Amino acid sequence: MERTHTRPAEPRTAVVWAALREETDRRGTNLVVIDVGGGTGGFAVPLAEAGHRVTVVDASPDALAALTRRAAEAGVAGRVAAVQGDGDRLAELVPAGSADLILCHSLLEVVDDPAGVVGALASTLRPGGAVSVVVANRAAAVLSRAMSGHLGVAAALLSDPAGRAGAGDKLRRRFDPAGATALLGTAGLVVERIQGVRVVADLVPGAVADADPDTLLALELIAAELPPYRDIATQLHLFARKP
Repeated sequence: MERTHTRPAEPRTAVVWAALREETDRRGTNLVVIDVGGGTGGFAVPLAEAGHRVTVVDASPDALAALTRRAAEAGVAGRVAAVQGDGDRLAELVPAGSADLILCHSLLEVVDDPAGVVGALASTLRPGGAVSVVVANRAAAVLSRAMSGHLGVAAALLSDPAGRAGAGDKLRRRFDPAGATALLGTAGLVVERIQGVRVVADLVPGAVADADPDTLLALELIAAELPPYRDIATQLHLFARKP
């Protein structure tokens, strides 16, 4: 896990990497990992470098081509597979009961049927397997729009049942901790941990972040676990398990 251990140095993804590292350290190498919507391999390639077998499912052929090049350059092409397809079709693309760990990051906000995708995630996991889910946080979107002076947009995000800011919103939905937990629960997944992602990393000026990255990293990791700071993070990270 040497390469993966270095990943939390980036505050914007440190919380997610810490949870993944804890899981992989506990379960050992050679896990079967599925990264749904994994794009160019920002998570997949480091996990493959750590000795795991990773399949990336993504709709973009360009992203998968970049993933293949990245894996080859890292010397892990034999442990990374690219499968083109939408997250909505996961059950058709990956065998049921085949995965030890699934990543589903920044996907449930945009798919047609989030409950269907979550059900497919659960079906793809082996018993005892875990899923790492990252979703957009409604509270952060409301606050950021209000602070930038877009009060009408903030009000729309707050009042819309799906957490959208109108028909032009690029995301189909945003989540809060209770809603995201309930969605995973409908598929029989048990949420073990909820964390905030980018609690402070998106708030501090770039000059401050560059001047004291270690303190920013430490603050991000601490705040990620603590309500109410966790609950206003840009994204929410849920780590759940299949019984």
